Formats: sequence, structure tokens, C-alpha cells
Amino acid sequence: MTTTKRNYRGTFIIDNRGQEESIDKLIEDVKTEIAAVQGEVTAVENLGKRDFVRVTDKKFTSGVYVQIAFDAPAEGPAQLKERFRLNNTVYRIFIETL
Repeated sequence: MTTTKRNYRGTFIIDNRGQEESIDKLIEDVKTEIAAVQGEVTAVENLGKRDFVRVTDKKFTSGVYVQIAFDAPAEGPAQLKERFRLNNTVYRIFIETL
């Protein structure tokens, strides 16, 4: 029995403070997490480093924005948010249905 997959676009803010790995490696880690929830990445767009409009931490005023388009089951976004909740490399997540 196959599960129905939906199209999503996730915007991830990568926090690379204190990280030795490159941004490309951190993006690959995000793609691995998407695959772990039965997701399939279709497109990746690195939007670069941008300043935050509302700064919540004075020591962290900008981050690297990455948009990833992927297909996943309906419960995929909730599972993905839960997986990143304790992950320090992803600062914020916004997932929308396409």
C-alpha cells in the first residue's frame, strides 16, 4: 500500500554559530532529516545570509536562509518540526503546502 505524498516548500534558517562544518554540509543534514520522514527533496535554493527584521537574540542578528521543495506524507511536516526542535543547527522552520 502506497502513501499519498503532498508537495511542500520549507524555509529553514541555518544557525552555523560555533560550527566547523560548511553551509553545504548543514544543508545536506537537513535533506537527510527530510528523507528520514519519508520525504523526497525536489529542489534546494540557498538564499544566502540575511538580517532578521525582529532580533530575538542580540548575539544572533542574521542567518542563512535555505528553501527546500520536497514531497512527503501528510504527517511529514509535523514529524520534521519535531525532529528539528532539539537540533541546534536549524534556528527556525516554516513549511507551507504547495
